Amino acid sequence: MELLSQLWSLLGLITLLQNILPSQFLSLLHSLYESLQDFFTPYSYYDIPEFNAYCSLDLNQLYRHATLYLNSLHNSAACRHLSLSRSKSSTTISFTVAPNHSVHDTFNAQRISWTHHVDTVQDSLDEKRSFSLRIPKRHRHSLLPLYLDHVTSTAAEFERTSRERRLFTNNGNGSSYDSSWVSVPFRHPSTFDTLALETELKKQIMDDLTEFAAGREFYGSVGRAWKRGYLLYGPPGSGKSSLIAAMANFLCYDVYDLELTKVSDNSELRSLLIQTTNRSVIVIEDIDCSVDLTADRSSKATARGDHEEEVGRVTLSGLLNFTDGLWSCCGEERIVVFTTNYREKIDPALVRCGRMDVHVSLGMCGPAAFRTLVRNYLEIESHALFDVVDNCIRSGGGLTPAQIGEILLKNHQDVDVAMREVVAALQARVLAGGGGEEGADYEEMVMRSPESVLGVGSPENWDSSPGKHVGKRRKEGQTPGKKVNFLVRLRSLTKSESGRRGI
Repeated sequence: MELLSQLWSLLGLITLLQNILPSQFLSLLHSLYESLQDFFTPYSYYDIPEFNAYCSLDLNQLYRHATLYLNSLHNSAACRHLSLSRSKSSTTISFTVAPNHSVHDTFNAQRISWTHHVDTVQDSLDEKRSFSLRIPKRHRHSLLPLYLDHVTSTAAEFERTSRERRLFTNNGNGSSYDSSWVSVPFRHPSTFDTLALETELKKQIMDDLTEFAAGREFYGSVGRAWKRGYLLYGPPGSGKSSLIAAMANFLCYDVYDLELTKVSDNSELRSLLIQTTNRSVIVIEDIDCSVDLTADRSSKATARGDHEEEVGRVTLSGLLNFTDGLWSCCGEERIVVFTTNYREKIDPALVRCGRMDVHVSLGMCGPAAFRTLVRNYLEIESHALFDVVDNCIRSGGGLTPAQIGEILLKNHQDVDVAMREVVAALQARVLAGGGGEEGADYEEMVMRSPESVLGVGSPENWDSSPGKHVGKRRKEGQTPGKKVNFLVRLRSLTKSESGRRGI
């Protein structure tokens, strides 16, 4: 009781002094107290407000980076009190530090603390938010810049991988003041793990994408726009759209599906390009069928009587400027993808070096791609008929991944029936003479740069490329007798396997 009485007496004395002493003197005492406290404390404190100035609408980017960075440290060891949220159209949960709570971090063996302050503005419903950063005082000069760089880079990577990605398409309303793009959440499940593609080709594409994503400084040093062009060609069902989705999921990019038939002229095409964001995949599918761009330009010039190019529509020169002109430099970290079923129908100017940097040939399903499909649909790693399928593929029994996937999907509840159906379809294709005009054999599925294509012939002479000669020589070398002998041997092998398995 005596201690409590003394405490009340001290509080009364302090209140009396506050009423008697001048305010200037009290401010001086308060400053002296803070100076002594700052002298003896081992920490330095830095405030990071939400906005750059009071009552400003200019968001402090460092505050946003801190929010993203702390969101990536949502484990219980870092903070014991978190606020959880999820937007209506998102499947991911966001973690933020609860108001007036702290989260701890370690950087360069030093303990660092963040405190999230939320104060209510007097006579208002608004809230004033800020972060308070506490770091060891004796290391503040060397530690602070390095740590803030670490926070910014980590926040950028976290935002790239965790944000909701979108699939955009142009709405044909380029003359309005609103955006010419409409979007939905991009949730395509295709990944390189599930993609039916030969192993070496898959690895080449992934390595190329990884090198591109890390190439900011390299592209700047050589004076090139930070973009990369891909030409995907092959028969329908060879996996072009699935590959695009896998590329977007691998890089965590948005996808812009550009429908050229909805674009009125070159000006609208440039406007659409300006409205695309960085870190995106811009796709023009079936480029040979979209608009009349790829016909021979000399015949066009003759038909027009060497007049100026047509107005009121998208022209070849407009699309060239879109992919490789000055307007293509209005953003960075973009992938431009053209797809086609018939590569020879594309104007060579669209796919020369510097526009379509990588050409990817997609055709019939190969052995490794087939095993990926079987693992996806049937959930098995091996089967007695795998060798039979491999022999069929190597003997010209070409089916696209879509065709094989359809067979496996129809029979996915019975593994043996599904495998026998695939073998029967491949045997029928061998007997009919292989893949025919539907696409290249699996040996021809390659990723190559335009330089390698130009090394064996210009784009105008694509039909004489070595890959096609090889395929023709093999097909011409096959005789009906050899096909029949192969089928007889294949069927006997299939029957023996079926008998041994009790099918």
